[in-house]
Amino acid sequence: MCGIAGEMRFDGSPADPAVVARITKAMERRGPDGTGVHAAGPVALGHRRLKIIDLSERGAQPMVDSALGLAVVFNGCIYNYQELRGELEAAGHTFFSTSDTETVLKAYAQWGASCVEHFKGMFAFAVSERDTGRLVLGRDRLGIKPLYYTSSSSVLRFASTLPALLEAGGVDTSIDPVALHHYMTFHSVVPAPRTILSGVRKLPPATVRTYEADGRFSDRVYWAPVHERRPELGVTDWKEAVLDGLRTAVRRRMVADVPVGVLLSGGLDSSLIVALLAQEGQTGLKTFSVGFHAAGGEKGDEFEYSDIVAKEFGTDHQQILVDPARMLPAVDDTITAMAEPMVSHDCVAFYLLSEEVAKSVTVVQSGQGADEVFAGYDWYPPLARTPRDQAMEAYQAVFTDRPHSDLASILEPEWLLDHDPSREFITSHFARPGAERTLDAALRLDSTIMLVDDPVKRVDNMTMAWGLEARVPFLDHELVELAAACPPELKLAHGGKGVLKEAARGVVPDAVIDRPKGYFPVPAIRHLEGPFLERVRAAVTDPVAKARGLVRGDWLDRMLADPNTQRTNLGSNALWQVALLEMWLQERGI
Repeated sequence: MCGIAGEMRFDGSPADPAVVARITKAMERRGPDGTGVHAAGPVALGHRRLKIIDLSERGAQPMVDSALGLAVVFNGCIYNYQELRGELEAAGHTFFSTSDTETVLKAYAQWGASCVEHFKGMFAFAVSERDTGRLVLGRDRLGIKPLYYTSSSSVLRFASTLPALLEAGGVDTSIDPVALHHYMTFHSVVPAPRTILSGVRKLPPATVRTYEADGRFSDRVYWAPVHERRPELGVTDWKEAVLDGLRTAVRRRMVADVPVGVLLSGGLDSSLIVALLAQEGQTGLKTFSVGFHAAGGEKGDEFEYSDIVAKEFGTDHQQILVDPARMLPAVDDTITAMAEPMVSHDCVAFYLLSEEVAKSVTVVQSGQGADEVFAGYDWYPPLARTPRDQAMEAYQAVFTDRPHSDLASILEPEWLLDHDPSREFITSHFARPGAERTLDAALRLDSTIMLVDDPVKRVDNMTMAWGLEARVPFLDHELVELAAACPPELKLAHGGKGVLKEAARGVVPDAVIDRPKGYFPVPAIRHLEGPFLERVRAAVTDPVAKARGLVRGDWLDRMLADPNTQRTNLGSNALWQVALLEMWLQERGI
């Protein structure tokens, strides 16, 4: 829920509330239910509110506690806030609201920056200490909630979205060459702290950053999944542990003062969420599925399976078949909603789905993360058989979009680097202790890096564009820890996610468990033709694009003449990848 913003001055001047108000205004769609700015000396905080917990004005932000000398802005949800509130009240704290925001504030007063270790949820927050001049930023363990910032020797500004920060002015909007390399090779993922723009960075997940009044700062990484086996558990024990862990995660994400629905794709993951909610006694559960008309010989919906689940559990189900006339305008609207360029074609699907869902509910649970946590993708089995000393090459072959050497035929010479930063990043990540097997190292990288800056960011951006909060139980950090400790052979069984499929037996219909793995299809974008191709052509041949000079003219001519043949290793349309970046930059006036 919500959008947060702020400014901290290091040069002795007061923070400018008008600047923070502009940044905050740019995030209105993330929080359509209220807004506020609080300024005190060198710090100003801004907030856009989406009412989920404590719908009264007592839960409004920025939230200030004068007695404690603290002010906070917070985005997300602390699922265990009621338990923490009881613990904090026992420690002597008094509360004036029933919001989880106040629990964050009082938890910080009690435990300082270590408060994050007590939180079970998704969050990004900023706490300002009046008496010390200190500002503390925090982000949840799996990076479900975003936090971007710009900084110089005199000022820090932060916000929940990158485009909002541009409203402050003075941002270096040149393209970061290393980030461009990541975008073109690492499945369009730009790992934190970089973004595609040189002047904007993002706080990494599981990180607390403390700024002192003079601008000095320190970071503390407070969590990472550990891939160590638990030999005391047998096969049946693991099945039961996974089901219990997911049940707990789903139950936690029911906490709200508004109804909670489910994005039901028809796959195992979202179907299992529906089943567990039904077991928890939730009646009248609203579920939603989206589909598109076929194109290029590719089917555009999975209604066959979502209908099975909706019927089995008696949900209030809505099929959303997108009118082809809505697709082209939705491309530009989706790009507007992107905090960063995201090439995945299903961004449009999530955008259109969220538009319809937001008419009925304010909160939904979603199945993102199960594949990265429980080894559901088809590239994991070969990695499991790969010796550790060959892990880097094996991972790069199956996951990256293209080798470093291919960039010379795509990018103009000024953007070419004499080293391979994407390979260096993957190599350094694989070398970290705590994941000794090749598969463990790959899952750790995918769940803490790729997942954060692709599927999770996609869902956050597209749902929040419509004031819709998405909760992801498969990214409950305790469930992720459990999955990390699960033996690889149990995760890889039955074609992937084996232990999850076993846990689902008797809970969801077998037809859903045993179905072929599906994806979120948007055929019209995967197969560029007609008006979609013309929109791409207009972007990449625009004078602004030509002046920017990212890609070689001969490569672009070949792609426009044959737009659907060249694809990345994971099947993305290569022309769309370049065009999406250009459209995103042009949308921001860059």
